Amino acid sequence: MPPPALIVPALVVAVVMMLPLAYLVMRATESDAGVMNLILRERTAVVFRNSVLLAGAVALAGILIAVPLAWITTRTDLPFRRFWNVVAGLPLVIPSYVGALVVVAAFGPRGLVQGWLEGPFGVERLPSIYGFAGAWATLTLFTYPYTYMSVRAALEGLDPSLEDASLCLGRGRWRTFFGCILPQLRPAIAAGALLTALYTISDFGVVTLLRYDVFTRAIYVQYRSSFDRSTAAALGVLLVVLAIGLVVAEGWVRGRARYHSVGSGIRRGARPVALGRWRLPALLFCGSVALVSLGVPIGILLYWVVRGLSGGEGLERLPALIGNSFLAGGLAAVVTTLAALPLAILAVRYRGRLSRLAAGMSYLGYALPAIVVALAFVYFGANHAPWIYQTMALLVIAYAVRFLPQAVGAQRLSLLQVNPRLEEASRSLGSTPARTLARITVPLARPGVLTGTALVLLTAMKDLPITLILAPIGFSTLATEMWQYTSTGSYGRAAAPALALVLVSAIPSVWLATRRGGSDPLET
Repeated sequence: MPPPALIVPALVVAVVMMLPLAYLVMRATESDAGVMNLILRERTAVVFRNSVLLAGAVALAGILIAVPLAWITTRTDLPFRRFWNVVAGLPLVIPSYVGALVVVAAFGPRGLVQGWLEGPFGVERLPSIYGFAGAWATLTLFTYPYTYMSVRAALEGLDPSLEDASLCLGRGRWRTFFGCILPQLRPAIAAGALLTALYTISDFGVVTLLRYDVFTRAIYVQYRSSFDRSTAAALGVLLVVLAIGLVVAEGWVRGRARYHSVGSGIRRGARPVALGRWRLPALLFCGSVALVSLGVPIGILLYWVVRGLSGGEGLERLPALIGNSFLAGGLAAVVTTLAALPLAILAVRYRGRLSRLAAGMSYLGYALPAIVVALAFVYFGANHAPWIYQTMALLVIAYAVRFLPQAVGAQRLSLLQVNPRLEEASRSLGSTPARTLARITVPLARPGVLTGTALVLLTAMKDLPITLILAPIGFSTLATEMWQYTSTGSYGRAAAPALALVLVSAIPSVWLATRRGGSDPLET
């Protein structure tokens, strides 16, 4: 049986995670009989199919980009390896709706690229980017870092002795990778793909701007077009069912295998792989990913900044907006990390039904559209907790509900690699469970804990719907400032806070990639 010190906080977190779902069920049951007709109609089946197709395609494309990118930047003698390690995760700091605006402005009809091609080459119209193709490409570019950061953390924690044994037995590098390294990365790949898929089915900005009908867009239309929100709530329940299916699929892919080392817990660095004639293709691959996912958006934002400054736009509000973004994101990161730790320990160290239920509940908030999570807490705060309504505390709680899977997934990955015999040895020497957790478990799982904290900080700082609805009166962040200008088409005024958000969000990414300090023998 898990100790009460884990069960009690895990149950509290699970109850809080249930609030948005309880809100959906309550509103759905208040509807008339026509809601069932809406759920069972053919249009709903099309929306469901589109959501599954988009989530699967984005997750698969993210794996194909992230796995080789993580291996190249952590296990090879790639030139400027630390630089590429940092750059590869930076697209995560760009809000998806800003990325969609950039894609439309660059590659849409009458966009910048068409303008460049029209004069010299006579190109009058580029292929349409709207629909599935545009949404898939945009979401892939800005969500693959979820899988990349997860796989990178796993590669840093792998025991290289198995890889060395495979090489000593005459298996080449390719057979060693596919037969030894890749199976050990399965939990990391599954966790990253799950986060990517859950983000995809809950995203609203990209699918709306690129006109692809999925659940989030259908829910938004119902909220905007009808005073009766019960229909939107019923669609939200279907979205939760889809999210539960994704969580179950991730557990099946991850399996019940053990991934920790059987040694004493002392880790040594893996011997770097010499790329040789593959060095140039590896550099081209890393450079192409960075250019498309980071260079193009920043370049277009810089273009808008220059136009805005030339038009007389000022930067006086940026310091206050940066401070507010760090304040809200930092509080959310700390609270979410602490809330995720008991759930991750229960999921890894205890195999009972209660543990699986608590761990599964942690993914519910991320499966819901952000607007539904925000409205659920508006209802809860206004009707049952008015003392917390429109305060920073309620905003941080909503952030924690929304982004808890990021922290849980990263922590579970590191805990899987911690040998439980070390904890048992600590307990046999007289340490209490709490002391063992603080002195043995958490320090050994630190890479995953820090990765989860950084992910929450990044996503909380760029969140838009929850911040708009739940932020205290007069509290603005870089994301909300961008939204106010982009909603009116003032791209020059929106570009400055957009670039500032990218820069301040890059700080935790750079720190995370260089946290170990010291000299890097692979860096040239």
